[in-house]
Amino acid sequence: MSPAAAEPEDVPAPAVTRHFVDHRELLFSVVYNMLGSVADTEDVLQETWLSWSGRNRRAPLAEIDNPRAYLVRIAVNHALARQAVIASRRETYVGPWLPEPLVTEATTGLAPDSADHTVRGDAVSLAMLVVLETLTPLERAVFVLHEVFGYPHTEIAGMLDRTPASVRQLAHRARAHVHARRPRYRAHPRVRREATERFVEAALGGDIGALMEILAPDVTVWIDGGGARQAAGLRPVHGREKAARMLAGYATGRTGDMDVRYRRVNGDDAAVLFTGDAPYAVMVMDLTSDGDRVCGVYVVTNPAKLTRVRADDEDPEQASAQ
Repeated sequence: MSPAAAEPEDVPAPAVTRHFVDHRELLFSVVYNMLGSVADTEDVLQETWLSWSGRNRRAPLAEIDNPRAYLVRIAVNHALARQAVIASRRETYVGPWLPEPLVTEATTGLAPDSADHTVRGDAVSLAMLVVLETLTPLERAVFVLHEVFGYPHTEIAGMLDRTPASVRQLAHRARAHVHARRPRYRAHPRVRREATERFVEAALGGDIGALMEILAPDVTVWIDGGGARQAAGLRPVHGREKAARMLAGYATGRTGDMDVRYRRVNGDDAAVLFTGDAPYAVMVMDLTSDGDRVCGVYVVTNPAKLTRVRADDEDPEQASAQ
């Protein structure tokens, strides 16, 4: 039951509903970064609402000093509980699992990159979410809360019912793990967009020579079809030559009726492939630190992860060219 779905006699006080609605975007961001699944995030927010509204039927809202912190605490703990369900589901998942992409309209604005915001900006990228999958649930929760949203260790300790010392230890392990796998430097947005377009043109054109030029020697390609797409590989493909051949073969016979739209996916430039108005795949490229080679390719073709992708969110550059 959500605020909009509650029966009249069950509707909590307006202030209770307002606090939840006002902080829903924050709660969504925290939980999504912990789980990597929009569907699970929405379920956790429903559970958070039930816990929040139920608590405030039993005790006055005035007893809560900081509703925002209280809501985040509820959401984080529901998200941690949801991890067991997700882990069980992954055991039977067919092929590589990738986070569910968050697709937004492309933008021509070029916001400046700053080293101070590198980790915070990268934490919601698809590539970073893949790295966060290798952390324990508690390490991931601490990393997301501290590195992405700026919560101090003492406040996180209260949310997780841990001591500040144990939270600092979790944060240290998580940060070391993440920084060992993700560079702190991010290429300029214009460079990322140009590299994305070059890669997509080569990959969809089946141009092995061009792919060999743009792919890094140690590139890895993940294709998440969830068992619903026959061509999706069951394992990630490592190495430039194997990746180039696989990508070229993957494009053969599939790109003639496809429309490519450039969008923002988890904050990065990416390509979304449509067949008619139906999304077929989301392609996200991870670049080397100098920005001139592709070191990771993430392709989501599982239809269940593309249900929120629409063809009517036009790329401004494509729209102006028509």
